[in-house]
Amino acid sequence: MPELVFFSGTMDCGKSTLALQIEHNRSARGLQGMIFARNDRAGAGKLSSRLGLVTEAIEVADELDMYAYLVDHLSRGARADYVIADEAQFLAPEQIDQLARVVDDLGLDVFAFGITTDFRSKLFPGSQRLVELADRVEVLQVEALCWCGARATHNARTIGGEMVVEGAQVVVGDVNQAPDEVGYEVLCRRHHRRRMTAASTRAGALSPDVLPVDTLERS
Repeated sequence: MPELVFFSGTMDCGKSTLALQIEHNRSARGLQGMIFARNDRAGAGKLSSRLGLVTEAIEVADELDMYAYLVDHLSRGARADYVIADEAQFLAPEQIDQLARVVDDLGLDVFAFGITTDFRSKLFPGSQRLVELADRVEVLQVEALCWCGARATHNARTIGGEMVVEGAQVVVGDVNQAPDEVGYEVLCRRHHRRRMTAASTRAGALSPDVLPVDTLERS
């Protein structure tokens, strides 16, 4: 039976790499996929991995009806055996409904990849709808790590290495950005709550200690 599968995890845990691996494995068996992406780090119309792999994709605009796009594609005699949707957290809830309809009405497997929560630990609307509709939700087993070595569970937005908690939900960026750019860092829950990034922790460790108070009486 065809399925809508949501592969979720933090940034930097290999979601796009897995999407590309699924595409490779299926295309190697003669199957043809339809690949959608939105706001990929490599630019519009791309699905890329931090390992350097990249392939062409259909950029999903706000107004794109993904179900209608597939129906038109198939009606013209073209082929699609499965669908991959990367950065699915950026899709609108109604577009997630369209992907579910692709599974139910067209009989195609849909593999969606995305992070679940934003930099404030709030659900992305697209991810929320995927959790509600998916036949399966798979948490990726390749764990990203916080700077402390614990499993990273939260995505932090940073500017100059400092964590920020206000701003638009969608701001495209990546890990390992230049200090003056908007970037992201994965943290464990404890350090996300404390707003302790790798840079701020190093800065604190390098700060001079408070001078000791001389409690001895002076003559």
